[in-house]
Amino acid sequence: MAEPDPLDKFRRALAGAARAIARDPEVEIGFAASGTQKSIGRSATVVSPGADLAPKLVAEARGAADALALKLRHHDAALHGKQAPFDLESRAVFDALEDARVEALGAKRYPGVKANLSAHVEARTRTDGITRARTAEEVPLETAIGLIARERLTGEAPPQSAAAGLALVRDWIEEKAGAELDALSLSIDDQQAFATLSRRLLEDLDLPLDDPNDEDEPEESEGEEDEPDSGEDDEGEDDLPDGGEQDQRGEEEEGDDEEADSEADDSELDEEAGNEGDDSQQPRQSPRRNIGEAPQTGYKAFTTRHDETVHADELCETDELERLRAYLDGQVSNQSGVVTRLANRLQRRLMAQQARSWDFDQEEGLLDAARLARVVAAPAHNLSYKIERDTEFKDTVVSLLIDNSGSMRGRPIAIAATCADILAHTLERCGVKAEILGFTTRAWKGGLSREDWLAEGRPANPGRLNDLRHIIYKQADEPYRHAKRQLGLMMREGLLKENIDGEALLWAHQRLIQRPEERRILMVISDGAPVDDSTGSANGGAYLESHLRSVIDWIETRSPVELSAIGIGHDVTRYYKRAVTIMDAEQLGGAMVDQLAGLFDLT
Repeated sequence: MAEPDPLDKFRRALAGAARAIARDPEVEIGFAASGTQKSIGRSATVVSPGADLAPKLVAEARGAADALALKLRHHDAALHGKQAPFDLESRAVFDALEDARVEALGAKRYPGVKANLSAHVEARTRTDGITRARTAEEVPLETAIGLIARERLTGEAPPQSAAAGLALVRDWIEEKAGAELDALSLSIDDQQAFATLSRRLLEDLDLPLDDPNDEDEPEESEGEEDEPDSGEDDEGEDDLPDGGEQDQRGEEEEGDDEEADSEADDSELDEEAGNEGDDSQQPRQSPRRNIGEAPQTGYKAFTTRHDETVHADELCETDELERLRAYLDGQVSNQSGVVTRLANRLQRRLMAQQARSWDFDQEEGLLDAARLARVVAAPAHNLSYKIERDTEFKDTVVSLLIDNSGSMRGRPIAIAATCADILAHTLERCGVKAEILGFTTRAWKGGLSREDWLAEGRPANPGRLNDLRHIIYKQADEPYRHAKRQLGLMMREGLLKENIDGEALLWAHQRLIQRPEERRILMVISDGAPVDDSTGSANGGAYLESHLRSVIDWIETRSPVELSAIGIGHDVTRYYKRAVTIMDAEQLGGAMVDQLAGLFDLT
């Protein structure tokens, strides 16, 4: 018999060590050519160290296998699921703390495992967003807190690649939650106590623990059977992302629950989620062939020297933003519940598309608990396993571009801001990044641009004669909790002036086109045609509208960005192919949800 090659011998040794650490003879370790660790139940796939068994890659593979083994030995998935928060960002931080706990237990008891885990942490940090962060808002909070907790529990310094990003948020985290971080080591052996401390830490960081909209769910769920209001309290909790690692305890029962949940979702959503697996429903994705291009038109700006793109917090002091946010909440207090229920409907639809699903009656995979009777009756029967299907939900980013013109003043802009706020939070829960942008001008009837034009003797056909103001309320990579206050700026007296839609649309489009996500959606909320008196009077009344039509046609026919619009009180279907017009601003929440739901139904 041929001697096993060194790589195969290493794989067997790796699996043997993992079984010994986990105290579980069923643990399996496989190799992948590239990518990151993936584990399901008692099986894990780690990056192959190659035929030459490079020491660095060997240590990383050992670390990945040790992490799986320690989780199987020290982690109770059922207990974790009951304690885990509903909010997506809070859940990610909660999971990171638990990972730090189980890995610290191994590092404290086995010096070899400690070295392997250090290599594993280095490897997974290299591809994390913390290494690319330039501002505190760009730092993934779960990574930062996980590294700080690891440092507290094991004394191991964070990887050098994460040092700069961690420095951006460390002081804030220590100030808000230092006491709980210090106390974690006292409960490292007690998962229940550790989870309680972790939840207290989340509270200190102002992260939500439970679904704030539970009281709104019964209206939406009326007539539904066997589905908890929040959708994620018990078995459904495992449908949320948890780093890709699951304990085998409860895994077999979970498969049956997920199958039943899938059927319940289908009956609840009717045709809305019924075609999610149909390849014919997949949208055709165009290549990014128009990066750096613009529609060829005669449109121009007399000068761009006075234009500005600003973050909302640059236009207002923090105290005033707090006051404006409170005023915004008061303006639409009676509408927030309605919009929240609509957002919950959208969330259920998105989660149904992202839900795990299984292929049953397989010859290999995970043992199917529903077929245990068959195994007992006919042990030789092969078709008693299940395999998890890969989720086909595309990585998506949504941009909400809100008209900040004077005609939106009052209730329309308040409801627009609230709807954007709630939907951004909903999308974040579902793992869909969202940014919120606004557009207006710096002055009425022309600003410094018009003064420059007058100083030069009023040349004919000058082009745009006002100073643009494009406002970033929330960036796509910015957590919702950081941006919530900034939306109050829309309530500021004097902010809303004139609107030059064509250039705003191009600006939002170019921001989206540079995003790495596979799918990009741009939704415009406006109350009519572009208006700027100075530009119109010097170039003809149709100058701005003609440019807007050209930009829309260019995006709809040549861009991979999916464009839709909502008109408040004015018909925008004459501009946009995918659009809806509402006559009452209070209908905006439903219109936004329906538009987004229609777009997501194509995935």
